[in-house]
Amino acid sequence: MNAPVAPASLPASFQLAGKDAGATRTLELPIAGMTCAACSTRLEKNLNKLEGVSANVNLAVEKARVAFDPAVIAPQAILDQVAKTGFSVPNQTLDLAIGGMTCAACSTRLEKVLNAQPGVEARVNLATEKARVSYRPGLIDTDGLLAAVARAGFTASPITEASRAEEKARKAAEYSHELRVFVISALFTLPLLAQMIPMLAGGAHHVEWTAESLRLGAYESGVSLAGMPPWLQWLLATPVQFWAGKRFYSGAWHSLRGGGANMDVLVALGTSAAYFFSVFTVFFDGPLYFEASAAVVTLVRLGKLLEARAKSRTSGAIEQLIGLQPRTARVERGGLEGNEAVEIEAALLKAGDIVLARAGERIPVDGVVLDGASSVDESLLTGESLPLAKRAGDRVHAGTQNLDGLLRLRAEGVGAHTQLMEIVRLTEAAQGSKAPIQKLADRISGVFVPIVIVIALATLAGWWLATGDFTQSLIPAVAVLVIACPCALGLATPTAVMVGLGRGAQLGILVRSAEALERAEKLSVLALDKTGTLTEGKLALVGIEIFPVAPATSRTETLAAGENAALRLAASLEQGSTHPLALALLEAAKARGLALAPVAVFSNEPGAGVSGEVEGKRLRLGIEEWAMPTPAAPHPGYAPDAAPSTTICLADDTTLLARFHLADRLRPSSAAAVARLKVLGIRAIMLTGDQEAAAAAIAHEAGLSEWRARVKPQDKAAAVAALKAAGQVVGMAGDGVNDAPALASADVSFGMAAGSDIALEAADITLMRSDLNGVADAVALSRAVMRKIRQNLFFAFFYNVLALPLAAAGMLNPVIAGAAMALSSVSVVSNSLLLKRWKPATRNA
Repeated sequence: MNAPVAPASLPASFQLAGKDAGATRTLELPIAGMTCAACSTRLEKNLNKLEGVSANVNLAVEKARVAFDPAVIAPQAILDQVAKTGFSVPNQTLDLAIGGMTCAACSTRLEKVLNAQPGVEARVNLATEKARVSYRPGLIDTDGLLAAVARAGFTASPITEASRAEEKARKAAEYSHELRVFVISALFTLPLLAQMIPMLAGGAHHVEWTAESLRLGAYESGVSLAGMPPWLQWLLATPVQFWAGKRFYSGAWHSLRGGGANMDVLVALGTSAAYFFSVFTVFFDGPLYFEASAAVVTLVRLGKLLEARAKSRTSGAIEQLIGLQPRTARVERGGLEGNEAVEIEAALLKAGDIVLARAGERIPVDGVVLDGASSVDESLLTGESLPLAKRAGDRVHAGTQNLDGLLRLRAEGVGAHTQLMEIVRLTEAAQGSKAPIQKLADRISGVFVPIVIVIALATLAGWWLATGDFTQSLIPAVAVLVIACPCALGLATPTAVMVGLGRGAQLGILVRSAEALERAEKLSVLALDKTGTLTEGKLALVGIEIFPVAPATSRTETLAAGENAALRLAASLEQGSTHPLALALLEAAKARGLALAPVAVFSNEPGAGVSGEVEGKRLRLGIEEWAMPTPAAPHPGYAPDAAPSTTICLADDTTLLARFHLADRLRPSSAAAVARLKVLGIRAIMLTGDQEAAAAAIAHEAGLSEWRARVKPQDKAAAVAALKAAGQVVGMAGDGVNDAPALASADVSFGMAAGSDIALEAADITLMRSDLNGVADAVALSRAVMRKIRQNLFFAFFYNVLALPLAAAGMLNPVIAGAAMALSSVSVVSNSLLLKRWKPATRNA
C-alpha cells in the first residue's frame, strides 16, 4: 500500500464548514420540519435577526443558505437559532475509504481524531479500511472531515455507489504493486538468508547450532557468515531497507506527526537498529545483522500481502450479492410496428419501464408481474431454498433468478433503489459498526505501541547491564520491537463481524449492528406476536357445517357435495370484496375449482354481513344473529381442522344452510422453530389479543407452554418491559404496526420482512423470510460469530503475552520474530473466514 501524502497546505475553510468570501463565510444547511411557506419565511426572518448574518431559506429544496461573519457570530449560534425557531439541522452520514492504516493503533487514533471534531461521531473499521462519519452540517463539512483525516496522517475519499468498481480496481492494482515489491524484496533477501543454510548443516566455519545459537541466531559467528563479503550484504540489504521498507518509514512519520505510534513505528525502529548497527560494523569489526533487518522487512510485507488477500475475502458475501444484479435488461420500447424488446444497460432503467425476464435470466428490477407465470429462485436473497411460483400480480425482486417461464414486469425499484441494494447497504453499515466486546481491544491498541517501545528499551538496558555487551543486548530488543503485533488485536472483532454478517445476509438474516448481534447471543426470553409471526397472518377456511343435517346413512355421500354447494353460494356473494373473511372464502372456492354465480340485489350491512340473490335464492352471509335470527344447534360430530377464531353463517329466508369456520393457521414451520428455540435455551412466550380459547389452541399446536391472551397492542411493550425487569435479555419477534412499540422496547428485536415498514424500522434484525426459524438461525449465527471473536481475541492476547517475554528473554531471533508477527494477523483473519462455511441447523418442519 502506498503511503499517504498529506496536502502541503489546507484551506482555512477546512477548519469549519463553509466557503470564504473575504471576511464572510457561507453555510449550506439542510432544514427538517418545514411544511409550508410560513415556516420558511419565519426561519429566514429569525436567522436574519442575528448580528452578522444574511440568510435565504428555500422551502422547495429544504435548505438554508446563510452568509455570516465568523468574527461576529459562531456557526453553533446559527444552529441554535434554527432549533429555537422550531426546526432542526439533521445529521448527515458520510462513508470514507481510508488509506494508510496498517494496524489497530492507526484505526483507534483516526477514530479519536475524527470524534474530536465538532458535531462528529465516527467509527473506523480497520478490516474494511472504511470510516462511517455522522456529522452536523454547519459545524463541519466533507472538506473539513477530509482535512482532519489528512492531518492524522491518512488519506480519505468519499464512497458512493458509483465508486464501488473504482475502489475494487484500486485495491486490485494496490495488491499487484504489493506483490511486485515483495517478490523483488525476497530476491534481495534470500541470498542473505541462504548463508545460514550451511551453518544449519554444520558446513561453513563448522559452526554448531546449539540451543544458545538458535536463540540469538549465532550472530556472534563473525563478520561474514558463509564467506559473503560485508559490502555485498550491505548492497543486498539497502534496497530492501529503504525501498521495500519505505512504507514503514512513511507510515511511522505520519503516525508520529499525528501524535500517535503504530506498527510501522515498531518495524522501522527494529529494522533500522539492526541495519545501521550493521553499517557501523562494516567499517569497524563486529557482527552483521543485515539478514535480520532485510528478513523482517520482507516477512512483514509478506504478512501484509497475505492479510490483504484474506481481508478481501471477508467481503465476499457482499460482492456476491452485488454480483446478482444483471448488467443488462430487456425492456419494451415503442416502435413503428408496436412495442419491441430492446436490450439496454441496467443502469438506464427507470421506474415504470416494462421489463422482460426470460427463463434462466436474473431479474433486473423490483417490480410486479404483469403477464406470464414462472418459478423464481430467491435463495440468495432470502435464504428460501424452494423456488416460488410467480404469476400476474405477484412481486419479484432484483437479483432473483427466473427459472422456467417468460415474465413481463413493471419496474418499481431500479438501480440503487432495489431490495437487493438495500440489503447491501444495511449489511455494509452493520459491518462497519463495533461490538461492545471490541472496546477492550481498542483501549489496549491505543497504548500498545508505546508500551512495547518501553519494553524494548528495558530489554536493551537489562541485557546490557547483565552482559556488558551491546551487541548481545541489541538482538533481544529488536526481537521485542518486531514481534509485537497490534494488528491481530485490531482485526480480531471486525473481521469476524464482517464475515458473519455477510453470511447472514446470504441466508436472509439482516443485522443492523454488531451490538445487536452481541445482544442476540445472550437472548434468554423471546416474546412472540401471534398473527403473522407464528401464524400465516391471514384467515383460511378450516371447516364447514352443513344444514339441515342429513340422515346418518347418507351423511358421508352428501357431505362433500353439500360443502361445495354451500361454499359456491357464499363465495358468489363475496366476489369483488377485499374483506379478509371474503378473501378466505374466495381462495377456498378457487382451490376447489368452483365456478362462481352472478349476484343480484346485493346489499352490505356494515358489521353484520352481506345479502343478495344468487341463482334465484335470497341469501344472507354474516354473523349468526344477523343471518339467522333463530339459533341452530351445532352439527353433530363436526370437528374443524383447526380451532376457529371466526364463524360466519349462510342462510336463506327461513333456514340455516351452513356455518363457515375460519382461522389464522399456524405456519407449517412454527412448531419446529419453537422446538429449536428451546434447544438453544430460549424461553418463548406468545403475546396475542385473541380470546383465551383461540390463544390456547395456537400455543398448544406450536408447542408453547406460556402465552398471554387479550394483550392489547399498546400493552405489548409493557409486557416486554415486565420480562426485562426480571433481569433477562428479552427479544421480541413481530411483523405488524402494532408490534413496533414492543420491538423498540426489547433488548433485541426481530422483524419479518413481509411485515409493515414501521415494524422493520424498529427491528434490530430483519428476517427476509416470514419464518420463525429465522429467529433461531439469527441467534445461532450470533453465537457462532461471538465464539469466533473470543477465539480471535484469545489468540491475539495470548500471542502478545507469550511472544513479548520470549523475545525479551533472548529466546527468539528477529527473523523468527518477524515471521511470527507477519503470520499472527493472517491467522486471525483466516479463523474469521471459517464463518463463511456456517450453516443453520437442520430444520424439521
